[in-house]
Amino acid sequence: MAIRVKARNGESAEQMLRRFKKLCEKEGLTKEIKRRQYFEKPSERRRRALRKSIQRSLRAKETPRTTRKR
Repeated sequence: MAIRVKARNGESAEQMLRRFKKLCEKEGLTKEIKRRQYFEKPSERRRRALRKSIQRSLRAKETPRTTRKR
């Protein structure tokens, strides 16, 4: 999917570029490009996903959820 940025009234090229970069970051394109820059073996990909899930579960255990007062 292509990201398109149309010029608004009185918008400079720098502002358009800033909006484009924000949209790319929001879509996750920069992360995807960095991840695909080098080949990653499937075993390394699984290992990275496993580490990420472990960290997520540990982080969830560390920070207790507070209930909202009514």
